[in-house]
Amino acid sequence: MRVVTTISVVVLASAGIGHAVVTSLDADIARVDPFKDMKNRPQAGNGMNVLLVGTDGRDKITEAERRKYRLGGAPCHCTDTVMIVHISEDRERASIVSLPRDSYAETPEHTDAVTGRRHGPHPLKLNAAYAEGGPNLTVRTVENMTHVKIDHYLEVDFTSFMKTVDVLGGVRICTAQPLKDSYTGLDLAAGSHLLGGGQALQYVRSRHADGSSDLGRMQRQQRFLAALVEHATSSGVLLNPMKFRDVTRAVLGSVRADKGFGTDELLDLGRAMRNFSPSSSEFTTVPIGQMGYVVKGIGSTLKWDDTKARNLFRALRDDKPLAERRAPRPQAVRVAVAPQQIRVQVENGTATTGLGKRVDSALAATGFRTTGRPTTAKDHAVRRTVVAYDPRWDRSAKSLATALPGSELRAVPGQGPLLKVIAGADFKRVARVRAEDQHQGEFGVVTGDQVVCP
Repeated sequence: MRVVTTISVVVLASAGIGHAVVTSLDADIARVDPFKDMKNRPQAGNGMNVLLVGTDGRDKITEAERRKYRLGGAPCHCTDTVMIVHISEDRERASIVSLPRDSYAETPEHTDAVTGRRHGPHPLKLNAAYAEGGPNLTVRTVENMTHVKIDHYLEVDFTSFMKTVDVLGGVRICTAQPLKDSYTGLDLAAGSHLLGGGQALQYVRSRHADGSSDLGRMQRQQRFLAALVEHATSSGVLLNPMKFRDVTRAVLGSVRADKGFGTDELLDLGRAMRNFSPSSSEFTTVPIGQMGYVVKGIGSTLKWDDTKARNLFRALRDDKPLAERRAPRPQAVRVAVAPQQIRVQVENGTATTGLGKRVDSALAATGFRTTGRPTTAKDHAVRRTVVAYDPRWDRSAKSLATALPGSELRAVPGQGPLLKVIAGADFKRVARVRAEDQHQGEFGVVTGDQVVCP
């Protein structure tokens, strides 16, 4: 999540402010050698792949900030966030892939960075690779899992994230529903908010703001990163040498990078990204095949969908866009739950032949998981379309009702997760809806312009 900081530095370099400014940045970045003694690495593809990790380091945060933003406790010295950022060969597209920290992973053979003991390959959660073997094992594990060759490594912590957001004057995000998390202290009403550094850290750290846990948190991180790019490219920050200097100073004390990522790389990338915009970026998370995959001695993990993950990383290696490039479509209404997560049984509540099939097909085309087998309701004189639902799935019901303008919500305790639509004589159409963070396409990809505030 704090990798936003490093990306902001890369984007800010696009101002072309001068070799001296960027050289001073290069001189002050702490260096690490994550590629030491690495052998049998994946074959290089086209474009550039940067592994961005956010650690839970908080040494330079004041006691008052710790209390205010719920940053107490000892750091685990592990990676809170892991992302692969792929910059296309033509430098016109950035593809950001989030790797869940609880992903089931298998390390290659290595030496423990703390004990010095030699370990053979073994399973663990992805974020534990850093604690066990530092940046080197993290890179090796990611390459082993993705078969994507990592060209550069960048690492940031809590401090750099907060300072950078504050220097930029805050970042605006929008939320369709209230977000409250007692663990981080996040408390946002529905609507638009300008977040300062501390509040922004709460936003990207929160795992308990809704029922989506770490996956929802990664979507909010991606949304925040898109908003930061939009702000940096539209506010004039890139053209202000003093602002550029202040932003780079804000991150110098807590960024670590590989020795090969220096002045020339920053300037080259910066010149190529002068016209970078939110629509040039695309965000996704590795497709998950099994939630709660329990491994003895490790606990509950997230197991990737082997086929979809393999296709995703092949696209990165081949330097292909992840998001489908389509003609603009009518604006979809944002809802709390994605249509793809809502199961629906359609019933025809009228005497009109074929109405049930028409409603079923229209809902399926919008993304809802219909049964594909509409039935006939007992009542053939339903005038107003009804969405019948179990109160435990009220958010899903509201999302479905939004797609059926004018429909009536009817609670049916004990009905279960399958929602029921009884099509009435008033049915006219199904409105397009999408979740606040809903991603489209095979890899669940969203472009930056789709998630920034309108």
